[in-house]
Amino acid sequence: MFEEGAKLKILHGVDKVCDFSIGNPDMIPPQEFQRVLMEEAGRTEPRIHGYMPNAGFPHVREAVAAFASDEQKVDLTSQHVLMTCGAGGALNVALRAITNPGDEVLASAPCFVEYGFYCGNYGALLKLVPSTDNFDLDPKAFAEAITEKTAAVIINSPHNPTGRVYPEETLAELAQVLEAARKRTGRRIYLISDEPYRKIVYNGLKVPPVMALYRHSLVATSYSKDLSLPGERIGYLAVNPAADDSEKLIGALTLCNRILGYVNAPGLMQRIVARLQGASVDVGIYQAKRDNLKRIFDDAGFEYAEPQGTFYFWLKSPVADEREVVDALKKELILTVPGRGFAGPGWFRVSYCVDDAVIKRSAEGFRKVRKLFGEYC
Repeated sequence: MFEEGAKLKILHGVDKVCDFSIGNPDMIPPQEFQRVLMEEAGRTEPRIHGYMPNAGFPHVREAVAAFASDEQKVDLTSQHVLMTCGAGGALNVALRAITNPGDEVLASAPCFVEYGFYCGNYGALLKLVPSTDNFDLDPKAFAEAITEKTAAVIINSPHNPTGRVYPEETLAELAQVLEAARKRTGRRIYLISDEPYRKIVYNGLKVPPVMALYRHSLVATSYSKDLSLPGERIGYLAVNPAADDSEKLIGALTLCNRILGYVNAPGLMQRIVARLQGASVDVGIYQAKRDNLKRIFDDAGFEYAEPQGTFYFWLKSPVADEREVVDALKKELILTVPGRGFAGPGWFRVSYCVDDAVIKRSAEGFRKVRKLFGEYC
C-alpha cells in the first residue's frame, strides 16, 4: 500500500490523493526531542558512537526501567529492560527466546499483520483466537485454544487495527486462564503485551498494567508513535521480575538481541529517549482527527468501531468482500487497507495520522462509495 500510494501521488499529484493506508505519524516529534537530538549529536568524546552492552546502555535502561515501573506497577530495574530496534525488534527477540519449532503462539483476531511472520521466523505457528463482538479479548476462547504446544499469547492494547483498549477485568480473566492452563498442561505460557500505542488514548482512558496482573509477562514497545520516530527504530522489551527463571529468560533475550543481527538498538536514539521518558506528541491532535473522520463516516452512513486509542478506524464493509469497497475508494483516490490482511475480512482500516486537509477532502469520496453499495448486507 505504501508503494501504491506513491504511484498514485506521482500520477495525480500529492494534493489529490487521500492516503489512509499506513500508520506513519505525520506529527513532528515534540520540541524537546529536537533540542536533545542536537545536544546528543554534538557529543564528541571517545567511543560515543561505539558498541555498548548487548542489552543497551546501562543508564538508558535504568531511565526506562524507572518510568516503566510506574506504568506497569511493578519494581523494574535496568536488568529487566533491553533496548531494541523498535517494538518489531522486541517481539522478534521475545519469540526467538521463548519458542521452539512447532510451538504455537495465540493472538486475538483481528491482529497486526506481521505477527504470523514473526512467529514463522522461528518455526512457531500463530494461532488466531476470535475476539468478542466489540473486539475485546475473549478469555474463554483463549482457554479453548490453549494446548500443550502453546508457548505464548500476544496481546496488543491499544489495538491495531480496531483502536480497542482492553479493560483491566478482561486482562485479569485472561491471566487466570493462563495460570489454569499452566497447571493443566505443565507448561508456562508467556504473555507478550505489544504496547507502542500506550500513550495514544482518548477521553482520559488508562491502559491497564499487564505486569501487575500476570507474572509471566513481557512488554514490547517503541517510541515510534508517541514521539513520532518510526524511522529511527528505537524501543524496548521489559521482563516481569516476578516471572519464574526471569534471570535465565533475560540472559536468553540479551543473547537474541545480538544474534538476530540487530547487534544493538541505535546508540544515538538510546541516549535521546533516556532523557525523554514520559514525553509525547499532543494526543489531542489525534483525537481531533478521529472526531473529524467520525463525522464524515456518520454522514456517509458507515458503521465502525470507534477507536479508544491508536490512530486507526476499523470500518465495517457494506458488502461481504471488503476489497470491493477498498477498490472503489481507490478510484476516488482514497487509499485504505482490506481487513483480511489483519485476519478481519468484512472490515477495512483507515489510518488517520494524516494532515487535516487530507481528511477534509476525503469526505465526498467516502460519501460516494458508501452510496454506491447501498444498504448493509
